[in-house]
Amino acid sequence: MPGFEWYLDFVDKEFEPTENHIIALFRITPAPGISLEEAAGRVASESSIGTWTTLTTLTPDMRSLMAKAYWFNGPYVKIAYPLGLFEEGSLPQLLSSVAGNVFGMRALRALRLVDIRFPAKYIEYFKGPQHGVEGVRRILGVKDRPITASVPKPKVGMDPQQYAEAAYQAWSGGIDLVKDDENLTSISINRFEDRLKAVMRMRDKAEAETGERKGWLANITGETSEMIRRAKLVADYGNHFIMIDILTAGWAALQTLRDVAEEYGLAIHAHRAFHAAFTRSKRHGVSMLVVAKLARLVGVDHIHVGTPLGKMAATRREVLRIKNAITAGRIRGGKLILGQDWRYIKPVVPVASGGLHPGLIPRLIEVMGRNIMIQVGGGVWGHPRGGRAGAIAVRQAIDAAMNNVPLEEYAETHVELREALEKWGYVRPK
Repeated sequence: MPGFEWYLDFVDKEFEPTENHIIALFRITPAPGISLEEAAGRVASESSIGTWTTLTTLTPDMRSLMAKAYWFNGPYVKIAYPLGLFEEGSLPQLLSSVAGNVFGMRALRALRLVDIRFPAKYIEYFKGPQHGVEGVRRILGVKDRPITASVPKPKVGMDPQQYAEAAYQAWSGGIDLVKDDENLTSISINRFEDRLKAVMRMRDKAEAETGERKGWLANITGETSEMIRRAKLVADYGNHFIMIDILTAGWAALQTLRDVAEEYGLAIHAHRAFHAAFTRSKRHGVSMLVVAKLARLVGVDHIHVGTPLGKMAATRREVLRIKNAITAGRIRGGKLILGQDWRYIKPVVPVASGGLHPGLIPRLIEVMGRNIMIQVGGGVWGHPRGGRAGAIAVRQAIDAAMNNVPLEEYAETHVELREALEKWGYVRPK
């Protein structure tokens, strides 16, 4: 009807974006009776300056802020957004635009934000990682091999002393970082400050005995002001790492804590709890690739990217694409991936986690390379002789892989690895 929908004004297949456009790659599934072009126009309109009807208030200069759907390939559409639509340095405002109301439109059966590209003029308002890959390696004194981490299991249920003892077992067995899990913050049976004091005592003991630097990924997730308080406590005790459940805490909180972390010299470990609620579907939601790029832009130092070998749903192609997006300085664009020049933004440590054990480690390193963090939970604490033996087995598996020695051969003279292989073999958990 005349005067109502003008969504096709936001479609221009001849449009050529400039370096000053934010580009979003969407997968669009129109509702019945709606063409792909009409659906794409709706996404571009509702995420920029349009609405369901023509407007008397729209001046010619305002039209320069129209987003344009310009590239179509099957269900995939690229939309270009002028920078004038966005507040400098505000990730919440960006997502309220390109990942906001558009997901609820009746004209769309499904919508997925697949990828996003940031121009240099947008990036300059963000800090990126404070430490990055090389900085984290310097903190720990780990030069060439993968960094190791472990979550004491069960991930909740232990009191502070029990948890600290488990941390000591992991560290003394060769693990670099002990990690709180996503739901261990400051619960009644394990208060954050009590855990901090107990864990730091055991960290010092493990460092003295092993001669290696050790760290604790302390889960400070909570209300923002409380996270700031906990971060300062962590720094006061001489620990170099904090962990944040970045999606449940929120992007605004993460931006605040990035500044706090710099003030205290802390590296940020980003846990992605909640992501699969909107990343798992290939037709709807937001991809983990986008989440990882946003986290790098803000400035986390390590983030979980999954693994194609463990218990979590992920393909090799997906994991490696995410890994490349957070480690490469410049990403070359392709048919269904957007190019990105990260300029001064440092690379992030990719964390491989979820159902790993010593039998999977050589293949994991083969697929993902050495410049990763390998986080093993059940594969440490399920070892027949306990967590310390499990940690030793993990390091033995890494040593075997680094020296190109088959695990079976290495296990002949390394009992902890042999016992791990006898229990788990090379099986991927489901």
